[in-house]
Amino acid sequence: MSEEVKTAAPAQSDRPQGSRPQRSERPQRGAPRGRFQRRRKFCKFCADTSIAIDHKDPDLLRGFITERYKILPSRVTGTCSKHQRFLTTAIKRARVLALVPFTPLHHD
Repeated sequence: MSEEVKTAAPAQSDRPQGSRPQRSERPQRGAPRGRFQRRRKFCKFCADTSIAIDHKDPDLLRGFITERYKILPSRVTGTCSKHQRFLTTAIKRARVLALVPFTPLHHD
């Protein structure tokens, strides 16, 4: 074995220097990153003030419960916290009055 002194400079990487985009070139927060842009959820009751949350209207309430009759959270439906509280109370009252079933096992 011969003793060779390595005097070669360290190998340069294949990527060019400075290829990272500047801060102004990066996409801003909330900009669409995928193929489609998700629609912003809004409160149905704030948008249309003529809709009233009433425990005697089971057709309206069925839109806010699952097929297993669980109450949908506001992050899924898009309702604001104020109207979500009113919806929860109305659904629970409608259940007690047998307008909306508690479980799928309860039949008309």
